Amino acid sequence: MATELFEKQKTIDLRKKHIGPSCKVFFSHDPIKIVRARGQYMYNEKDEKYLDCINNVAHVGHSHPAVVSAGFKQMELLNTNSRFLHDNLVQYAQRLQATLPDKLSVCYFVNSGSEANDLALRLARQYTGHKDIITLDNAYHGHVSSLIEISPYKYKQLADKEQNPHVHVALSPDVYRGKYREDHSDPATAYADNVKDIIDKAHGNGHKIAAFIAESLQSCGGQVIPPAGYFQKVAQHVRKAGGIFIADEVQVGFGRVGTHFWAFQLQGDDFVPDIVTMGKPIGNGHPMSCVVTTREVAEGFTSSGMEYFNTFGGNPVSCAIGMAVLDVIEQENLQSNALDVGTYLTELLEQQKGKHPLVGDIRGRGLFVGVELVKDRAKRTPATAEAQDVIYRLKEQRILLSADGPHRNVLKFKPPMCFSKEDAELAVEKIDQILTELETVLGMGLSSTAVSENGSSKRKVSSEENGHHAHANGKGHYSQPPTAKSSKRIRT
Repeated sequence: MATELFEKQKTIDLRKKHIGPSCKVFFSHDPIKIVRARGQYMYNEKDEKYLDCINNVAHVGHSHPAVVSAGFKQMELLNTNSRFLHDNLVQYAQRLQATLPDKLSVCYFVNSGSEANDLALRLARQYTGHKDIITLDNAYHGHVSSLIEISPYKYKQLADKEQNPHVHVALSPDVYRGKYREDHSDPATAYADNVKDIIDKAHGNGHKIAAFIAESLQSCGGQVIPPAGYFQKVAQHVRKAGGIFIADEVQVGFGRVGTHFWAFQLQGDDFVPDIVTMGKPIGNGHPMSCVVTTREVAEGFTSSGMEYFNTFGGNPVSCAIGMAVLDVIEQENLQSNALDVGTYLTELLEQQKGKHPLVGDIRGRGLFVGVELVKDRAKRTPATAEAQDVIYRLKEQRILLSADGPHRNVLKFKPPMCFSKEDAELAVEKIDQILTELETVLGMGLSSTAVSENGSSKRKVSSEENGHHAHANGKGHYSQPPTAKSSKRIRT
């Protein structure tokens, strides 16, 4: 059992004193203090076990012994920057490239998803000679300034936001809540035509497109699965305009979708991005990331005359850890596990949709699954407060889940890849119980298909739920943080 240095309240007090106030914590009114973790479980200072359904960083499982050992052994031997020759760098690049289409053959190693996406923008702009970027509504690509500008998920929170004139926002290809829905005859073409219209308008204003960037599956945007063929059509429009396609795999890569190693491959073998960025799971908690691109784009970047160097990117320890992660994915059949357990989880959740009118939609691939909660299925009114109730009450059951999307009403499953069917059963069982109680309070019987737009739980929505700013009504109006008393009032 791990020991804590400070009592929990002192840790909270010290954090408030020394850590920037914008750095939020999960479950802000009663945060969890985690002192150790293993596999898909995390443990607090009392050694109470929590099932982790959130952590796509600990990709192959928290504190995996093979990953820990690889980092320790290499650190004990040598760590230095990539200006020195070392076999780990080229060996890892070779192994990583083997998981990708042949066209994607040149690697740049960096330290975070934000660094990777920032570098991808630099590559695109240097290669094309153009400046403008097309992003998706509700997208999030990182925390550095260049990425906040292309992340509507973030900059929409600013009261005095001014959109960069070189950034254009396309419709999120959301067939449940978006402009073109599941009843549309060809949503892929309709959403891609929106990108074409943006390109035409930009050209009309004298702008030129450097790149279109999108998460292969939108995560913070609400677990959005783009319709088949969408990326191919977008890539055609963008490349015709002289731009390139950047696929952000920071949250969804490395086998998480089950059927494929990379989520962009869900669109089909005829789609290959010009740049792929990756992070989070690449190091299983160790800070590393990568940009992979074509030889042509890489040579275009070199033609600027400016050399590129990253002190820690591609160091021997990071590469040793990266190779260990690839080994574990293969040796423990974690991609197959993601498909098997993810399919089972989705089936269990679909059963809940049949039982609970609060469940509007189930969507996902592998161990990347979203449950959209609504107060009215016909109107698809976001059940924001109810989603927050669910995650807080799951926390009381020692199950960690988050809610996201533009209305913070989508429950997000993205657990470590060692997640089991038993874990899925436990999580869904607790969700079933909580939804039953919520619907009783709301007067939403099992035979009911809707609840009035004014129907909502009594618990108020925190402005800092799960470290995010929750939009209580989808219009940017925030309510006060919950109290223990308000949490209890919802119970039957």
